[in-house]
Amino acid sequence: MTLMTTALAENSGNYQILNFGPAQPIMHGALRLKLKLDGETIVAARMEIGYLHRCFEKMSELQTWSGVIPFTDRLNYCSSLMNNLGYCTAVEDWMGIKVPPRGQALRVFLNEMHRIMDHCTCLGPGLVDLGALTNMWYTFTAREFGYKVIEELCGSRLTTSYLRIGGLTRDVPPSFVAKAREFLREAPRFLDDVRRLVEKNRIFIERTKNIGVVSYEDAMAWGFTGPCARASGVNYDVRKVRPYSGYENYDFEIPLGASGDVYDRYLVRLEEVRQSFRIMQQVLDDLPDGPVRADDARAVLPPKRETYNSIEGLMNHFKLIFDGIQVPAGEWYSFTEAANGELGFFLVSDGGGRPYRIKVRPPCFAICQAIEKMVVGHMVADLTAVIGSLNIVAGELDR
Repeated sequence: MTLMTTALAENSGNYQILNFGPAQPIMHGALRLKLKLDGETIVAARMEIGYLHRCFEKMSELQTWSGVIPFTDRLNYCSSLMNNLGYCTAVEDWMGIKVPPRGQALRVFLNEMHRIMDHCTCLGPGLVDLGALTNMWYTFTAREFGYKVIEELCGSRLTTSYLRIGGLTRDVPPSFVAKAREFLREAPRFLDDVRRLVEKNRIFIERTKNIGVVSYEDAMAWGFTGPCARASGVNYDVRKVRPYSGYENYDFEIPLGASGDVYDRYLVRLEEVRQSFRIMQQVLDDLPDGPVRADDARAVLPPKRETYNSIEGLMNHFKLIFDGIQVPAGEWYSFTEAANGELGFFLVSDGGGRPYRIKVRPPCFAICQAIEKMVVGHMVADLTAVIGSLNIVAGELDR
């Protein structure tokens, strides 16, 4: 059952047990919260995950290093390319592979586009849960402009697998710049409308102010990263602290909240969207020419003309396809700033063409564990506001 209320047989008081999920739409994923209620007030809560188990870490051991990339799409399927980037960056850093400037610039552009689309997926449905339906049409209209660009690149919308170890699958089509500029021209005005609708809306403020508060100290203790941490005043963003893909070359700001409540988490995401537009504009204004893949035979397939016309190209192609990239034996950890926070990959290699072990550090996992404490003392109606502001993606939670 998705929503069921029963009295506690062993409890002589007025408490009730409410099973919230795992198929309740307000949960924003296949999750289950077991709530203990005193009337409408939450007295205790217990979170259960594992209803969406994809076996990512174990299945990765059966694939080549490149073959893992489509699996990363399914971690946070709202911003799949950001997962591609985190994983590919980890392998590239380990092997010392340098992606060409054009490839890096396009990665940054697409990464920020997916950040916007992910935040739209959080903001729109989260506001619908509070009764603000109009906002969802605005956020999803902006999101659709992004999907038009993605479809031009790879023909897919949700799970793209567009990145490769060493660069991109292919260069962008001739129509890319025009589509990208259309996105930067049209999408911001829809999100500006959302800001105007909610920022000073009395109902929205009363439903979100001082709800689900996470202090600076608690955010640090729980291991929060991303917008949820920054809403609590934690000034941490991997793009600034440990730049990758050339982020140090772009001018942008990191928005911070002060209260750590639902209201701050919404506004931080809205401001992050504006900063992502700012980064993307800088990329387009100074997009370099040149290749999008590294000239590194250890990881990058040779051009077709070399494969068909030289024995060296044919052998290199054959070895990479059948044996995979030969990553040096050892261990490596690398992390990037995904839409929900720090996305880390811990890699173990035995020197062969397949990962010996992969461990992923998803940002949602640390955030999810705090829900049990965040909702205590609030009403059941407040629970919908809290969960909507956290942007939990169940695909990241399997263990």
